Amino acid sequence: MFDFDGVIDRRGTQSLKWDKYGDKDILPLWVADTDFQAAPAILEALHQRIDHGVFGYSRPSPRLIKLILERMHSLYGWQVEADWLLFMPGVVPGLNFACKAWCRPESSIISPTPVYYPFLNAPGYNERRISHLPMQLVADRWLPDFERLEQLAVDADLLLLCNPHNPGGTVFTRAELERIADIAERHEVTVCSDEIHCDLLLDKDARHIPFASLSAAAAQRSAVLMAPSKTFNIAGLCCSFAIIPNPTLRHKLQQSMRGLMADNNLLGFIAAEAAYAEGEEWLAAQLEYLRDNRDLLMRELGSLPGVKIAHIEATYLAWIDVSGLQLANPIASFEAGGVGLSPGAQFGDGNFIRLNFGCSRELLTEAIRRMKRVILARTND
Repeated sequence: MFDFDGVIDRRGTQSLKWDKYGDKDILPLWVADTDFQAAPAILEALHQRIDHGVFGYSRPSPRLIKLILERMHSLYGWQVEADWLLFMPGVVPGLNFACKAWCRPESSIISPTPVYYPFLNAPGYNERRISHLPMQLVADRWLPDFERLEQLAVDADLLLLCNPHNPGGTVFTRAELERIADIAERHEVTVCSDEIHCDLLLDKDARHIPFASLSAAAAQRSAVLMAPSKTFNIAGLCCSFAIIPNPTLRHKLQQSMRGLMADNNLLGFIAAEAAYAEGEEWLAAQLEYLRDNRDLLMRELGSLPGVKIAHIEATYLAWIDVSGLQLANPIASFEAGGVGLSPGAQFGDGNFIRLNFGCSRELLTEAIRRMKRVILARTND
């Protein structure tokens, strides 16, 4: 019913992902957007709005707000109020404004490491001190060092959480989240939880739990950042939102944003509404396709000498340990072999590379073939 095998030429379309390498024969599997055409319902809604022909300043429709509230209740049993919502063009601005609003200059901000690199940049951008929380591989899942979190929380105002974790792919369990919440409560730490990948659960038994839905106490000291952008491949339309139950935290964030945060894109609102109203069938089909891509990647690359890939519970991103290959510059080596990847150092660990498998099976198969050639040439030296 939906064609994820179709190859859409994105070169020369102002694509950050595809225009990076120009005319070089390098397959781009780096930045986190997929190569899939958006769901038909989204395209139809955008066409209708464009046909209207007027694109002035806009606000979210009552229907979009209702859809978000219903989604939180149906997926998570979480009763969210409309006035808890703050719309913003992206999750990354939300992270930065949280650092400014919820951390005193003399305090620190805890960030997991490795992690999506804006987490590592945001404290410094806002003249705050960062405390690195190591992520550890436990039973093939990336988890925070809870003992270290306990120590860091003594001297921190804010914890930046990433769930599902990017780049590790972990979906934190209720017990794991409650452990984080307990530490935050005892040390009076606010939690800003980036949950942009919450709909991209590859393991069928995985369950996403919004941090603020854990308990009344957790709700009063946290914010959840979400968006349809990764789920439905509409990141360029710039529509995200924060859910902040605590009115004081919400007011502080609004104050920090004032005069600095742009309004959301009109077409982003339209796409988000269509996605949440009519996109579930498309999403289910996409998840099946991504599961098969993940399994192909794990099967073909994960068993090679010098390469390790922990199980990926969610996202379309693979965090690949290539330290065993002893490459002086892993990214340059794979680019020379015709595959463009994200450097692990950008996320906090240069022993890794990050690969985006949100692409056609044909493209992924060819990328794996090229990577195997690089890996086997190295291990056969």
